[in-house]
Amino acid sequence: MLKKIYKFVIGPYSLILLYLMFLGMGRVQYEDNVVRMEPVLSTIWYIKETILWKDIILIVLGNVIMFIPFGFLGWIFPGLNNLKSLLFSFLSAITIVEAFQYFTRMGIFEVDDIILNTFGVYLGWLMRKLLEDKFNHLTL
Repeated sequence: MLKKIYKFVIGPYSLILLYLMFLGMGRVQYEDNVVRMEPVLSTIWYIKETILWKDIILIVLGNVIMFIPFGFLGWIFPGLNNLKSLLFSFLSAITIVEAFQYFTRMGIFEVDDIILNTFGVYLGWLMRKLLEDKFNHLTL
């Protein structure tokens, strides 16, 4: 039952997430193309420059939590049951999305976003494995 709900929800969820990444949360087009390639440093800089903890949590943890559902993609695409295949596919896709943000100037190409998003996928994959191991006798 859970797998059927997931299959129904992940498509619209992906579209909403893409909307947020390009148009949502008051985004405006940057005047210049921006790239932040220093892993972890841009997140540390963001934390130092941001006054409100709410904003820090929203951005940093949001970049992890919002991508947890993609760790369950193996339920739809059996080739993505393997962690290595899932992460390779996701890294390819999120790099393309970040590149689109760069080229459209509707966001910043940030290595930290790729790292945090991928960590979210990894956490989702771990959750899926735990669910499957705990309830292996049930049909999810």
